[in-house]
Amino acid sequence: MGISPCVPSRIGRKVPIPHDAELYRLRHRIENMIARLKDCRRIATRYDRCPILVLPACAVAATVIYLCKSCL
Repeated sequence: MGISPCVPSRIGRKVPIPHDAELYRLRHRIENMIARLKDCRRIATRYDRCPILVLPACAVAATVIYLCKSCL
């Protein structure tokens, strides 16, 4: 499929495997945002099964997360 891993190898590994640090940083940001979205109960429990309703709910939750983060 042409997909390459971007997770760094463990610190104690004798021969470290090279990885793309910038790609890993972006991947980590996305995973953190998904974890924050799952804090929203409506998103985590999937009350809305239809994608037409889920995507706006995710957008509203992401906006609230962004606004609350910028207030701190």
